Amino acid sequence: MSYKETFYFIARCLTISLEKHNKLAIEKTLQAKTIDWDAVVKLSTQQLVFPALYCNLKRAGFLRYLPQELVNYMELVTGLNRQRNQHIITQVTALNTLLLKHGIRPIFLKGAANLITGLYTDIAERMIGDIDFILPKNQYKKAIALLREDGYTDVLKYHYHLPMQRHYRRIKKENNIAAIEIHKELLIEKYTTEFNFDFVKKDTQTINQVCLLSYANKLNLSIISKQITDHQFYYKTISLRNAYDVYLLSKKTNAQEATSKLNKLKKPLQCFLAGCYEIFNSPDSLVYPKTKKTAAYVKRFKKQLTNTIQVKRKQLFVKKYLAIKLFFYTLYKCMIYREYTIWLFYKITDKNWYKEKFSFLMPKNNS
Repeated sequence: MSYKETFYFIARCLTISLEKHNKLAIEKTLQAKTIDWDAVVKLSTQQLVFPALYCNLKRAGFLRYLPQELVNYMELVTGLNRQRNQHIITQVTALNTLLLKHGIRPIFLKGAANLITGLYTDIAERMIGDIDFILPKNQYKKAIALLREDGYTDVLKYHYHLPMQRHYRRIKKENNIAAIEIHKELLIEKYTTEFNFDFVKKDTQTINQVCLLSYANKLNLSIISKQITDHQFYYKTISLRNAYDVYLLSKKTNAQEATSKLNKLKKPLQCFLAGCYEIFNSPDSLVYPKTKKTAAYVKRFKKQLTNTIQVKRKQLFVKKYLAIKLFFYTLYKCMIYREYTIWLFYKITDKNWYKEKFSFLMPKNNS
């Protein structure tokens, strides 16, 4: 199986609990015994959908087509992830109770919030790193101080931290399973006027006293967090974990209507929908506006899945472009804010950081 074939196979397996046409097609593929399971395990693990893949195959009754050794491994990993997520739900409840007690009402975001919402048939499906929540700016510092008093400390012990980030640096409490990120903004500066706390607080939902985004804003954030924050829109790539979230959320809200409510973000939102529609084999819930921009995006997305030398060169070019863009943006900030100047000084004197971040810009020594 090629990389593209493996990617599409995994993606469509994630829909077989709800899409009958995909279930029939996947069963035929499994019966043909042409699956490279090593490639499937590797890619689904990289894409953080390995437990979700197992859960969907199990619900469809397709585990009988898999090698027993693989089934045993999938059961083990999924079981461990289920235990982790149960702990995360407990941690979210405790965090929420502590903050509410002090007059702070957080809105929980991303994967942890999806667990509280009950988005997944089995909580083991979603792999989660951190617990994210957003607060109004006037409660941001108060919440940080409160959580530090409660025993939360920095995950990474640096002498310097990037100033004015959209979220506070990761902090974690001993014996708690997940680190937390406290947000005052949802996105990078360019988009803060459009998609922010004031925008999302208008139609939040509350489940067991936990405040969460509406399904429409959950869907938008699931797209934006990778397409914008992690630059996947530039690379024309899609994270299967986020795509799976968007697919499930599209069963709860009208995806096309949700993405059309934002102006600056409309293009990356609708292009991501187009990519999801392609990889999930045309589910009705992911219908998108067919424009020249979405057509061009899908074409380039399909091309980058071929993993050719030309594609890799293009991705390296994008990586260099983003690094240079970030460099000049940082210099601009240093001219305005003293905090950035201090931060940059510490960074450029840290040789390990410099090598880690910019090694790909340096000429290779072929000797």
